[in-house]
Amino acid sequence: MAGEVIVDALPYIDQGYDEPGVREAALAMVEEETRRYRPTKNYLEHLPPLNINAFETEVMKHEFERMQNRLPMEVLSMKRYELPPPPPGKMNDLSAWNESVENSSAQLEHQATRICNLELMMEYGCEAWKSYLEVLVQLVNQAQKQLQGLRKKIQEVNWQRKSMQTQGGEKLRALEAQWVGLVSKNYEIEQACVHLEEEIQKSVLNKGEAVEISDVPGEEEPDVPGKSATEVMASEMDHQEQENQEP
Repeated sequence: MAGEVIVDALPYIDQGYDEPGVREAALAMVEEETRRYRPTKNYLEHLPPLNINAFETEVMKHEFERMQNRLPMEVLSMKRYELPPPPPGKMNDLSAWNESVENSSAQLEHQATRICNLELMMEYGCEAWKSYLEVLVQLVNQAQKQLQGLRKKIQEVNWQRKSMQTQGGEKLRALEAQWVGLVSKNYEIEQACVHLEEEIQKSVLNKGEAVEISDVPGEEEPDVPGKSATEVMASEMDHQEQENQEP
């Protein structure tokens, strides 16, 4: 893959991160990289365009427009809770009184519904609240279990990474020691070869000088035939027998 970055750092093995100047140097390298980095294409082009209005309702749109236009919020209308009589000009109008009666009936029904809701809440509100709290506790326990599972997985990943880096560090140290030993041995061999070459050169020079000295003519001694070891022993035995025969 073109431009692939291979991370070769071993934070569990590498040393020297706490030394003065290391952090500043790393930050300077990051700033230099960010200054030189210029993206050539949009890395989000594979994603669909963002729809920021997907969850807006008509009420929300109306409120957003009101806030954008800096208009005050509309006051809560209490008209539906009022029981107005017919206007003065329609006091004898039957339809006007019918509307007032229907409004009163709606208000009474609304109040009756509120009273019913209050009675239901008084009777079942505590149990419903307890059930709601139990559901919340179950949700919290599930979330805590998921959190513990994620933390355990993270810990396992960290331990696995630390184990791999520790083993890799030991292998690197062994290879480094082996490399140092081989380099030292090569150096010793080179030094020994240099000494041997010097000794060979000295021996060649000495041999040359000896050859030159032996070439000088001198007095020649007559060749005396040497006796073998057997002849020497025989003569000694004869001499001893003669001494034993003498009185």
